Amino acid sequence: MFGIADYGAFVAAIVLFLAIPGPGNLALITSTGKGGLRGGLAATLGVMAGDQVLMWAAVAGVAALLTAYPAAFAAVQWLGAAYLAWLGWKMLTAKPGDAPVLNIRPQQYFQQAFTITLLNPKAIVFYMAFFPLFVDPTRHQGLITFGAMAATVAVLTFLYGLVAVLLTYFLAARMRANPVIARTLEKLAGVFLIGFGVKLALSK
Repeated sequence: MFGIADYGAFVAAIVLFLAIPGPGNLALITSTGKGGLRGGLAATLGVMAGDQVLMWAAVAGVAALLTAYPAAFAAVQWLGAAYLAWLGWKMLTAKPGDAPVLNIRPQQYFQQAFTITLLNPKAIVFYMAFFPLFVDPTRHQGLITFGAMAATVAVLTFLYGLVAVLLTYFLAARMRANPVIARTLEKLAGVFLIGFGVKLALSK
């Protein structure tokens, strides 16, 4: 299909990649808990947009550039780590009555998820190494093949995000009446964000 070798395996691999816990999943959960369905769906679109930028950047050879110049890779890596850690710290130190770290307006949720997704340079390397595995050299159609891959990833990301948002929303609706639980979940989310930032900074 469009020069993609074993399309079924390609879809299964993307679904598995989406299900791996990471900043993107946390952005979906946190946005839904704070902004409801609109916030969660806006974050889903932000993750989708960020993934598309990374995928096409990988296709254009940005991954090779970052790999060839470790200083550039390290700079982007540390920038992403610092952003995640800062966001986590703001959530961890937030006090009752403080303005929320993630604003309820969907536009900001989109921007937040988009930025978190973009500031993960390892995703570029992943796509650069991942795509060639499913390209059939004998049937490759250039940009059409990569476009079909990108469209598949976008559709799967939206469906996965929709399921995650709906599950999170209905669970969160049962806990909104208890502010103690809400604050505890926010602190835990902050800890995880800091952990993601540290992991990204220390990874090689």
